[in-house]
Amino acid sequence: MSGYPKGRARLDVAVAGGGVVGAACALALARAGLEVALVEPRPAPRWLAERADLRVYALAPDNAALLARLGVWPQVLAARAHPYRRMRVWDAAGGDELAFDASAMALGELGWIVENDLLVDRLWAALASAGVRLHCPAKVEAMEQDGAGVRLRLDDGAWLESRIAVAADGAGSALRRLAGLEVDAHDYGQRGVVAFIDTERTHEDTAWQRFLPTGPLALLPFAGGRSSIVWTLPDAEAARVLALDDAAFATALTDASAARLGRAAPASPKVAFPLRRQLVRQQVAGRVLVLGDAAHVVHPLAGQGVNLGLRDVAALVDEVDAARQRRTDWTAPHRLQRWARTRRSDNTVSAYAFEGINRLFSNADMLASLARGPLLGLAGKLPPLQRALWRHAAGR
Repeated sequence: MSGYPKGRARLDVAVAGGGVVGAACALALARAGLEVALVEPRPAPRWLAERADLRVYALAPDNAALLARLGVWPQVLAARAHPYRRMRVWDAAGGDELAFDASAMALGELGWIVENDLLVDRLWAALASAGVRLHCPAKVEAMEQDGAGVRLRLDDGAWLESRIAVAADGAGSALRRLAGLEVDAHDYGQRGVVAFIDTERTHEDTAWQRFLPTGPLALLPFAGGRSSIVWTLPDAEAARVLALDDAAFATALTDASAARLGRAAPASPKVAFPLRRQLVRQQVAGRVLVLGDAAHVVHPLAGQGVNLGLRDVAALVDEVDAARQRRTDWTAPHRLQRWARTRRSDNTVSAYAFEGINRLFSNADMLASLARGPLLGLAGKLPPLQRALWRHAAGR
């Protein structure tokens, strides 16, 4: 463990959870001039260029800008972040496709495909120079709070006293539970199968997504000409696909993608993760704030999970900056509640929108099949609607 000796320490913010969102939150608030501690049970995974991380994100431009303000985006770009400049979305039942093109929007790219381990590695590398006090390995065991602040007891014997605490410790958040915050959860009965693949044809720096009755299949452009897939399937079908040998998996994947990039072949092991919607009922309880996966878990079809979490961070930093510019208390209850209301509204709308899209497109109902293709085509033929959809996805 690095930082100060065991005992009590007074801070502005104690952040539980050192993943992408938690580390970004700790770094952003420290860069804003606050005294910050980060508590994480496990050291950050070391990113290795020769071992690509299967967990990737489609990072939106607003969040790339946040990482740039934190001073880590240039290091991420220099390591490995692949731009995607186009998106093509179509339905297996037919109809026109929905297309987005960066050049048509006067942009260099729509976003970047970035590995989780790379983001965490670069964020952690910046913590010490920003003055973040790191407690690792350590986890929060107990919490108490009053109108003046929060006190956290860690399993390494240390106590942290802070003006606020931030729960960014994942979907099973211990700090959220200690704060008495409940979640509403719904299991989709689906799993996301992820892997890297090679394809006969180039991915053209394009994110491809095909809706099938069993769920969407996304092919995301990655470095070296490879693609990263996220294939949503019912639980039983996902188990069957995971058990396929490489040749059978290649055939199934080629068929599922309608051979849009030619024959596909696996270039990594394949794994699957369960899909669910989970929303905290409130994003603040007294002086405990909840963000990232601790606050909201959404369907991956739009690639917005980590983007929503980083927007939680950006909104919190904006609230702190605005208060300090006005020389008012940035921890005032009305400010924390305003942040929570705004972020929960955006996160809830996004979560149910993704769920609605998944329900509409992931079924074989005849009426739904007849409606889906024309709906995609209509969105693609109405530039204002197309731009509005993209602005929402890009956080603009």
